Amino acid sequence: MSTDWTAPRVCVTNAKGGTGKTTIAINVAGALNERGHDVLFVDLDPQGNATEGLGLLDAYDKDPPTFFDVLTDHRKRHLVNDLVVEHEEMDVLPSNIDLLQAEHELTIADLIARVKSDPKSTIDPSELASLAINVRPEGVTGPHALTVLDDVLDAVEHDYDYVIIDSPPFYGKLTDTGIYAAQHVLIPALTEATSERAIELLIDQLAALEGQTGITVETMGVVANRVEKTNEDRVMLEWLNEVFDDFPVWEVRKRVALQRAFSAGNSVFAFGESVDMADVFLDIADSFEQRFETETRRADHEVTL
Repeated sequence: MSTDWTAPRVCVTNAKGGTGKTTIAINVAGALNERGHDVLFVDLDPQGNATEGLGLLDAYDKDPPTFFDVLTDHRKRHLVNDLVVEHEEMDVLPSNIDLLQAEHELTIADLIARVKSDPKSTIDPSELASLAINVRPEGVTGPHALTVLDDVLDAVEHDYDYVIIDSPPFYGKLTDTGIYAAQHVLIPALTEATSERAIELLIDQLAALEGQTGITVETMGVVANRVEKTNEDRVMLEWLNEVFDDFPVWEVRKRVALQRAFSAGNSVFAFGESVDMADVFLDIADSFEQRFETETRRADHEVTL
């Protein structure tokens, strides 16, 4: 890799519940580790499913300071290095029960940002801050407050090859901060008719976020999950390939072993039982390598011109 390599970040996101988002995120991280990469896994979901699924339930119940504090208090960003937990396959920035308060905090932070950016506003930002737990006006800069996870990850002192972010299964400030920090998304989807509306909403949400912040969110691909051999699955796979015709659509067949690996606190690559779907996750990891290493080489070339 280039000596100027900056760890790419990918947010695994879909607001529709039950897509197996967390299982996919863990196994993509496991595949990257299997290919020799140093991975940081960020559990941004207040429910802590990935934290629990990686066997780190104690971290979820940890006393402050927690992920919530480093995310919402600009004075505590450096403490993120004390929160990262080692797992045999990846390092983990675990979720915490306190993250259940994050939507409220980030909403207040966003209101403060808007007030501070509006020269006609007569609202005192400190009055809004009085409604928050951690957020302070001096810690909010710019026209919005979606940079908080980006700032947290910038404070991480260890050098990683990849950062995988498992987003919450709902739309809101937390999900937006995850997408903003990554600016690359991997989309899990079930091959059932209800997924169409969820995908359409996600596309609209990404467009709205781009419009609000001026960033460009790149799609890495779609993971069709728990695929079976039914007519509905076939029709939905055709639909996904049509909607995402410029991106890879990977198929993960329904396998009980995937859930068993999750219950054991590992990806399929550290699980004792052989799982044929492991090759799909390795293919996703290979796609990431090709995409990001090509971008890095292109950037290096442009610098030398």
